[in-house]
Amino acid sequence: MISSGKVIHFIRKQFRTEEFLPLHAPVFRGKEKEYLLETIDSTFVSSVGAFVDQFEEKMQVLTATKRAVAVVNGTAALQVALRLAGVQSDEEVLTQALTFVATANAIRYNQAHPVFLDVDQDTMGLSPKALQAFLEEYGERRETGTFNKKSGRRISACLPMHTFGLMCRIEAIAQICSEWNIPLVEDAAEALGSSAKGNAAGSFGLL
Repeated sequence: MISSGKVIHFIRKQFRTEEFLPLHAPVFRGKEKEYLLETIDSTFVSSVGAFVDQFEEKMQVLTATKRAVAVVNGTAALQVALRLAGVQSDEEVLTQALTFVATANAIRYNQAHPVFLDVDQDTMGLSPKALQAFLEEYGERRETGTFNKKSGRRISACLPMHTFGLMCRIEAIAQICSEWNIPLVEDAAEALGSSAKGNAAGSFGLL
C-alpha cells in the first residue's frame, strides 16, 4: 500500500512544485461570464440549448470521434456507456483501484461487480501488466465472452480512468482487451484535452 505522503510527493514531483495544488480552481477568462449570463437568460441551463449543441460539436472535432453527447451527470454517462457496451446484471467490469468513486458507482448502478486492479505509478492509471496478469490467472475465453474462472461471472467490460489528465497506457490496454474480447469503455472525465500519440482520451475504446 502506498502512503498518502508518497502520493503527494509524486504529484508535486510531476508538477515540479512544492506549492499547494488545488484539485480544481474555477477560472473565468474571455467571454465566459458573458456566455454564462446568456445561458441563464435563455433558460436552457442543463441538457439542451445552443451552447450544449456547440459543445457537442466541438467535442466531436476535438476527440475525432463519431459522436459526442453532453450528459448532465458524468456518472450517468458512464452507466449508460457500460450498458451500451453490453454490461448486464451480475457480470464483472475490470477497473482500477485508484479512481473517483463515480467509476465504481457506474458499474454498480448496472448491478455489475467492479474488479479493482493495480495502477502504474507513473500514470496513476490502470496498469496493462496488472490487467494482463489478472486475465492470465483468472480469465477463460468462451464462445459467449471472457469469464472469471474463480467467480464464474462474465467479464463484460474494462473501464480504465485517465487520472488527473495523465493518459494511462491506453494503447496496451486496448490491445489486451481486443485479445480477450472485452469491450473497452474509457473514463476520460479527468483528461479532457489529453491525448496519446495524437489520439484523444476517450477515443480508444468502444465508448
